[in-house]
Amino acid sequence: MLRASNLGWASVLCVVSAVLLAACGTQSTSSSTSLSGPLVFGSDSSFTGPNANFGAEQVAGCFTAVSLINQAGGMFGQHVQCKIIDNRNDPADGVAAATQAVATIVNFGGTLGPGGVATATEPVYESSKITMMADTGDSAFNNTTDKYFWRVTPPDSAGGYAMAVWALKQGYKQGAAVFSNDTTAQTSVPTLLSGYQKGGGTMVSNLQIVPDQSSYQVEAARVLATHPQVIFTEADAQTDATFLKAYQSLNGGNLIPIIGTAPTITADWAKAVGDAIGTANLDKYYVGLQPYVQGSGPAWDVFNKALLADTAEIPNPSQWSADAYSMTDYDGINIMALAMLDANSWKPVDYNSHIPNVTAPGTGKTDVFSFADGKAAIAAGKKIRYNGAGGAVNFDQWHNYGGDFSANGYDSSGNQTTAGVVTAADVKAISG
Repeated sequence: MLRASNLGWASVLCVVSAVLLAACGTQSTSSSTSLSGPLVFGSDSSFTGPNANFGAEQVAGCFTAVSLINQAGGMFGQHVQCKIIDNRNDPADGVAAATQAVATIVNFGGTLGPGGVATATEPVYESSKITMMADTGDSAFNNTTDKYFWRVTPPDSAGGYAMAVWALKQGYKQGAAVFSNDTTAQTSVPTLLSGYQKGGGTMVSNLQIVPDQSSYQVEAARVLATHPQVIFTEADAQTDATFLKAYQSLNGGNLIPIIGTAPTITADWAKAVGDAIGTANLDKYYVGLQPYVQGSGPAWDVFNKALLADTAEIPNPSQWSADAYSMTDYDGINIMALAMLDANSWKPVDYNSHIPNVTAPGTGKTDVFSFADGKAAIAAGKKIRYNGAGGAVNFDQWHNYGGDFSANGYDSSGNQTTAGVVTAADVKAISG
């Protein structure tokens, strides 16, 4: 595996520059409804390694959206497909995978992601004029001017503030930050630290742990010695399970409240940690902060029905029914597809500027809650606003979207629960 530490980014880009030059400029700027075969949407995430669950989460949204688009007649006379682009949660591997995708995918209409390695891979898509509906939380994109980058969920910087707000509202004034040392996990930490301090909290321990070790007894003892009231965390399922089990054992079988980031709100994480510390303890002590989605209403009903029906492509699809990222990835595909119809072209150079046409509020617009409804309205000459499974999106000047966060946990049966909401106003207050 090519590692970024062994090859500078200038060198990586030189290695792939010939391919990128061939890929860039391959799209005309004229409208086009002509397709030689299926229209392809990418799903750029980690599908192998300890963060493989991120890919499963993302592609569940892609498969669900594509199935409904095809049921509604497809796009410009062709079926639509999802194409997995595995970045392995590694910058060098991500650049290689993205470069291969833009060079080889025929009728490449746009992609979900990139995610955790976006600072490395986003320039590949941007320079190749491929529209991205990104799920990266990296703060490097908070004020981006990149034309083809769109983010449908709040950044991790907002998530860090939301974790701090939630802890302080519960009265937890002494915290321990226990995060994996990989880039993806660390993006929430700076704002968690600053927000927690601003709100009157003290971070008594800030620990970066190497993932997937057989034991974390030493690390757990270090945290325990600082006497925290709450543990903040993001790590893969097995890492957090092993660490929290060690902490529980050293603390006489007792735990303290645990507040996780959005990536901890997955069935795999809940099972691993629940098996390690006990499902009753998971229910009692854990919440994770993720972008707020209602999980009900007409748009969600369409999403969830199609999701649950696709057992052939999506193993155990019900695990994604309440998942904020699966919903917003589903919405990302629909937004791109509806913008294509609005522009009368599947090519990103044509439709990319039409994305606000189908997402922004406006006088005289028709609210639509599915791709099929949006397609019919556009065909009838109407202006639309898409309201998705994750809610309505209104992009700002940097193609970002902020919003509320929900504190979600799991009951003893493994069902997801909601403990409360941190509003965008709460986040703004502690970040200002």
